[in-house]
Amino acid sequence: MNQPKAAGRIWLDQAGQGYAGSGRIDLLEAIEREGSISAAARALGMSYKGAWDAIDAMNNLAPNPLVARSVGGKHGGGTRITAEGRRLIEVFRVLEKEHETFVARLGAVLHAPDAGQVLGLMRRVQVMRTSARNQWLGTVERIDEGPVSALVTVRLKGEDRIQATVTRESAHELGLQPGVEVVALLKAPFVMLAAADATTPKVSAANGLRGVVSRVVPGAVNVEVTLNLDGGNTLVSVVTRDGLAATGLKEGDRALALFDPGFVILGLGG
Repeated sequence: MNQPKAAGRIWLDQAGQGYAGSGRIDLLEAIEREGSISAAARALGMSYKGAWDAIDAMNNLAPNPLVARSVGGKHGGGTRITAEGRRLIEVFRVLEKEHETFVARLGAVLHAPDAGQVLGLMRRVQVMRTSARNQWLGTVERIDEGPVSALVTVRLKGEDRIQATVTRESAHELGLQPGVEVVALLKAPFVMLAAADATTPKVSAANGLRGVVSRVVPGAVNVEVTLNLDGGNTLVSVVTRDGLAATGLKEGDRALALFDPGFVILGLGG
């Protein structure tokens, strides 16, 4: 019978959300080496969309952008790793070496006479996973409480702000108050789009974020649209092909993303 071996991978969280692992760090290094997202994706055997999704996820959770880019054609635009991105690569590689040393020591414990007792005390840590495409790190700026619910204003990167509606009970259980760091989650189908210079649609959505359309990925029925928000985050919306056509939006256009505070979920880093 083969003996069990200690193994593991290091993964960095930001506010309780998956932030950077070896695969994403490999991607950052490939971008630095290859000079573009598309070339880095090909070098790693990733899809172009998958590479962009990973970069957007990291940029949205990082205090400062790790990758900077300019809008181009389908696979165009310039891409570079920022100083913050280089620092993350450097720190991660140091942590990775320390982690390898730790795993080696753990392997020695695994084969010790009392390994059964030691293993009985080990528990697998579960990291929160969510299907929400939009995950932003922010800080509670204001809370307006009503008899049943509370309207929480969250400041994101730059000057961007969003509002979330939560029950008073949830606000108290989470300990929400000005200055508390939170993660805001929003599913892509809940986001409506309009041209930035168009008359604001008469809808109940209190949240409006402005940015530039950086990517349009068409599907059979729906279209995935990514905005580079003015504050520095990215936002993903999924709309119908007819709905996007009605807005007239295309890559490079300025757009307005609208969504209701009731669709925003707030979480704390664990």
